[in-house]
Amino acid sequence: MEVTKVLDTTGLACPMPIVKTKKAIADLETGQVLEIHATDKGAKSDLVAWTTSFGHELIASTEENDRLKFWIKKA
Repeated sequence: MEVTKVLDTTGLACPMPIVKTKKAIADLETGQVLEIHATDKGAKSDLVAWTTSFGHELIASTEENDRLKFWIKKA
């Protein structure tokens, strides 16, 4: 997978990971991929719900050492 942009939201609490994700994905073209790094556990459910509600595709997500990573393809 080719990542177009990486967004680091580590240390930020809800709702900031979603706010920053929304802004970052607006700068991408359709089909481009945004990689997001987060430490807020709430980001897991929030990003899944946000991605679905706006029609984007959650390609993958991982969690290791309290760090969450998400890959979202812009619709």
